[in-house]
Amino acid sequence: MINPSIAWSDLVCKLACAPARCRPAPVNPPASVRWFDVDYPDVIDLRRQLFPERGAAYHLIGAPLDDLHWLDDVPRDGPGLLIAEGVLHYLGEAEVKALLNAVVAHFSGGQMIFDACNSFIVKRAGSNVGGTGASYKWGLDDPQDIERLEPKLELIKEYKPSEQVAFSRFPLWWRALYRVQEVIPTLRRMERMVVYRF
Repeated sequence: MINPSIAWSDLVCKLACAPARCRPAPVNPPASVRWFDVDYPDVIDLRRQLFPERGAAYHLIGAPLDDLHWLDDVPRDGPGLLIAEGVLHYLGEAEVKALLNAVVAHFSGGQMIFDACNSFIVKRAGSNVGGTGASYKWGLDDPQDIERLEPKLELIKEYKPSEQVAFSRFPLWWRALYRVQEVIPTLRRMERMVVYRF
């Protein structure tokens, strides 16, 4: 159930669509929910051109993620939900720590949901992820390790790919690959979603 007074922040809102989460905007939250999408200014400008406005409760913030001043535009008068999809592994550990600390300090409480890959994937991806020139910098081997970065985060759930809602819509070969990955210790936590409360 959606808390009617919550402030949602979706970091790096993206223009691309992954198979499990193809959406140009949040899934019609009630008007009382304040939603904030954060991404680079040029991406936000492009989103404004391509997608319709969503109403007064939906806000686009153009800012680099490591410039935590974007939080100044997000009300702190209640709980918050931070969703970070496909972004934290591109940040260094110090940047991840600063982000987590700032979000926890900003809200009276709330939750964080983000995807994480392990250090094996960070090393394997190298400095040219998918030929883009981008590099993975941060991985999370054990979801309890997040407490080293932000002690107030408490793990609620770790979701394997096969536990995600859209898993059944993945191509058969992809589902088989994930199932095999889940039984091999080195690959078991290669990619997953984690949910924390603070």
